[in-house]
Amino acid sequence: MTQLGLFTEPEAGPSGLRYVDNFIEAAVERALIGRIAALPLRRFQFGAFEGNRRVASFGYRYDYSLQRLAEAEPIPDWLLPIARQTEAWAGLPEASVRQVLCTEYDIGVGIGWHRDKPHFKEILGLSLGSACKFRFRRRSGDKWQRHTLEAQPRSLYMMQGEARSQWEHSIPPVEARRYSITFRTMTPT
Repeated sequence: MTQLGLFTEPEAGPSGLRYVDNFIEAAVERALIGRIAALPLRRFQFGAFEGNRRVASFGYRYDYSLQRLAEAEPIPDWLLPIARQTEAWAGLPEASVRQVLCTEYDIGVGIGWHRDKPHFKEILGLSLGSACKFRFRRRSGDKWQRHTLEAQPRSLYMMQGEARSQWEHSIPPVEARRYSITFRTMTPT
């Protein structure tokens, strides 16, 4: 007879998805939320449509009307230490992060199924303010293979490999205001 251990391994999820709880301290989280809330956040623009989440891009932004990357304001000094910390955790060379997206999700706001643009390589996301369900899916024959990650406040995830290239991700409408900082590396050109 096989005895189950007290702690079981969670479902592995997509290959290339990494996650850690409590990546930053609560005081750092509060300071980052204050900085993001003070930014001139604008509704997310994708072509002729406007999203409900509010964002600010640094380094680069994707221009949906031109369908290409465009330069944005440089990454602010207050974001650089956390960018270096995420790179170290991910095992990336220093200064690999070239694009940062700060996002505010108000109550009832989410983001639909998508993959990040192919210009970006590794995607790291810092969840702030409240938890969210970070959902993944990929087609498997005539069905969908699915995985949900409960992203807690102050947690960090990284998508690379299959999680980045073969799986779509989304966030259903959040139940409490949430902020995130997405750090992206660039694909070699």
